Amino acid sequence: MSDDNQAFVPPSFQALYRDARGRWTLPLRDVAARCEFCEDLAQHLTEHCRGVHVDIGADAQDVLGRCLQGLLQPESGVSSDEAHWVVTRLAELLNWPHPGLPSAE
Repeated sequence: MSDDNQAFVPPSFQALYRDARGRWTLPLRDVAARCEFCEDLAQHLTEHCRGVHVDIGADAQDVLGRCLQGLLQPESGVSSDEAHWVVTRLAELLNWPHPGLPSAE
């Protein structure tokens, strides 16, 4: 990243916008903006998901699955890859098990 862009884009998000040869498929400033949007979305969803899990008693995996289904809708504003990234990040923020995260073992 250039010095004039201070946004950190984690490697897991970078992978969404790199081709097989490692080249960016979007300008870096656009990737950084998409990453910031997706991170904000994951942060925003944490309290809602925690509430659904605690108040209603829904299983953590069911809550994450429902979030993913909602994010996969065209009107969500995120791509399919971004939706999966957001849900994985959400699980990480909530400290919930998720296939996209390393196991605690």
